[in-house]
Amino acid sequence: MRRNHLAALAGFALSAILLVSGGLLLWGSAYVHNTVQSQLAAQQIYFPPAAAFAHPKAGTEITPSMIPSVSQYAGQQAEAYADNFIAVHITNMTGGKTYSQLSQQAMAQPNNAKLAAEVSTVFKGEALRSMLLNAFGWWKVSQITFIASIVAFAAGGLGLLASLFGLTLSRHPEILHEVIEGTPVTHT
Repeated sequence: MRRNHLAALAGFALSAILLVSGGLLLWGSAYVHNTVQSQLAAQQIYFPPAAAFAHPKAGTEITPSMIPSVSQYAGQQAEAYADNFIAVHITNMTGGKTYSQLSQQAMAQPNNAKLAAEVSTVFKGEALRSMLLNAFGWWKVSQITFIASIVAFAAGGLGLLASLFGLTLSRHPEILHEVIEGTPVTHT
């Protein structure tokens, strides 16, 4: 009987740990989500609204090639904006050359002002892409910690119920006997 009490107490302790962990994970999820959102808003970084995708034209902000991959995320997602919006403009501007390739060309041609300006623009675009992808990564961490908090709360709640059930059974062994044997215990 003492062993059952110790098992129930261990279950209560584990449940408490899981419930506290769930609370901390939920707090962490909310903190990361709010930080990412406020930082992007402070920098006035917004994905174009859905209306901006109504009339795409080559050479403008919204090109026809963006419609299949980007328009579904209008007003929403940093990853799509970085990889399918900014990257498309950089690729169109550079003919597919990377910042590294352009930078090497600019160093070989130090008097080429047009190339130097293109390198500067590509650097800024790639820096913005990097920031957006970093924000997306932390947003994903926020989602994962939210899911982990739900799992911790559920496991803690189930552990608490199991410990209460075990404690009840240890105080009333006749119930345990009925459960195991399938026959009621008669007292004589």
